[in-house]
Amino acid sequence: MTLTITPAQPQDLSQIMTIENAGFSPDEAASDASMAERIQLIPDTFLVAKEGAEVLGYVVGPAFDQRYLTDALFDQSTPNNATDAYQTILSLAVSPAHQKEGLGSQLLTALAQIARQQHRQAITLTCLKRLVPFYERNGYRNEGVSASAHAGETWYNLVLSLTD
Repeated sequence: MTLTITPAQPQDLSQIMTIENAGFSPDEAASDASMAERIQLIPDTFLVAKEGAEVLGYVVGPAFDQRYLTDALFDQSTPNNATDAYQTILSLAVSPAHQKEGLGSQLLTALAQIARQQHRQAITLTCLKRLVPFYERNGYRNEGVSASAHAGETWYNLVLSLTD
C-alpha cells in the first residue's frame, strides 16, 4: 500500500463524510456543510490519508487560543490564527475497512509535525472514554472530564505537549 497524507481537497468531501458517519453517531458527526467549510478554511490542518484516490482516514482541527476545546468549535470554523498556542483535533476517523492498521497514529504524527512547524505549544482534543487508551499510546495525557456537552456524551480532555 502506498499511503499519502495530504491536505483535504473539495473532491474528497463525499469520502470524508462516509468515514465521518461510520465513525460517529448522528449527534456527534459533523455536517457536510461543516466539513466543506473546514476544507476551505483550514486546509493546512485538515489532512487525509489516501491510497491512490481513496480516502482511508482523516484528521482535522483549527488552531485555538485555549487549552481545551469548546463546543463552539464544532459549530463554526475560522481560519487558523498564526499566534494561537494550540492545535485542536475536532475529528480523527479511519474507514472501518482500514482500522487497526496504524493509520490513526500516522495521521496524529503528521498533524503534530505541522503543529510544530506552526509553533503550537500542544495539540488538544476531546474523546470518549473508550478512546483514551489509544491517545495515551500516542503520547497524549488525559487531563480529565471535559466541560463539553457535545452530543450529550461525557468527553475527556487529552493534550499532547509539543514543547517537551
